[in-house]
Amino acid sequence: MVLAWLGAILITLFLGITYLAYDFGIMPKEHETVVSQLARHVFGGGILYYEIQAVTMLILLLAANTSFADFPRLAFFLARDRFIPRQFSTQGDRLVFSNGIVILGSLAIVLLLIFKGDTHALIPLYAVGVFVSFTLSQGSMVRRWMRVRGPGWWWRIVLNGVGAFVTGIVMLTIAVTKFSHGAWIVVLLIPTLVAIFLVVHRHYDEVARQLSLDDYSPPPPMTNTVLVLVGDLHRGVVHALQYAQTLSPTAKALYVETDPERTRRLEERWGKWGQGLPLIVLTSPYRSLLGPLLEYIDQLQRHGDNHVVTIVLPEFIPARWWQQILHNQTALLIKGTFLFRKNVIVTDVPHHLRH
Repeated sequence: MVLAWLGAILITLFLGITYLAYDFGIMPKEHETVVSQLARHVFGGGILYYEIQAVTMLILLLAANTSFADFPRLAFFLARDRFIPRQFSTQGDRLVFSNGIVILGSLAIVLLLIFKGDTHALIPLYAVGVFVSFTLSQGSMVRRWMRVRGPGWWWRIVLNGVGAFVTGIVMLTIAVTKFSHGAWIVVLLIPTLVAIFLVVHRHYDEVARQLSLDDYSPPPPMTNTVLVLVGDLHRGVVHALQYAQTLSPTAKALYVETDPERTRRLEERWGKWGQGLPLIVLTSPYRSLLGPLLEYIDQLQRHGDNHVVTIVLPEFIPARWWQQILHNQTALLIKGTFLFRKNVIVTDVPHHLRH
């Protein structure tokens, strides 16, 4: 009943404003809206005129807020049904879908920058999007009444069918007439989004299928080779060696030789600080770190698909963030190399430096 009264009030206001604008001969102007011109004719330039302007501004603010209220909720339903990333279904600390709000705000900023805040250029995008939503919602209601077939379903189908037809005609008219004025963005964006939704949904279905425990037989017991990748010998390396011994009593240290003199100094100190782990030295004639390492990992993985190689990476963390750029990023390179490598686990052992 409340919606019916609201609809009647809106229709009355629309018809009244349309009649008054026609009767006063008001035409759209570039720097003044029709509502402003109508209020000036009716109330002059007094306080009532400015009240109409203030109320119009508040209505527009409320209309803009509806997007930030409903888009995150719509994104939640799409994420729940696995059509968009699941991050959109996560509530923030203020119990709102923060990711949807952030994405919508970012896209709104981008549109304002692209169109330089020109509302005349943005209106075609808004109009096509709104009437697409109207048409889809009315068409969906027709489909629902045909499936549910509750009391009065036939006249509800007629009512929603007429609504879908009318809004669909308006949508096509705006899309054709305003295509070159910016409506082409929405016309191309909607099918693109639908295709993205289907790809995301297919991905989640495939992930669920591969992770499902239905008809799953447990794999054979795993074997594990633990390697500590050593580039030097310091406190952080000693801690990593101790950690590796907790993973496997047969852990080994691995060093890729790029300088024979550095190798000699490392071997001299290894007996005291190597924690009893054997040191394997891989020669690298071309001073490549990853080449000999990958070859050695390939040899270990020939033991079978149930054999796992765990690489323990000692890494010291500077006390201040900007000091990180003063050191090489070998650990990051190694982690990126083995990120998509099957049966290779990279464990980072950080050693935090003090201020």
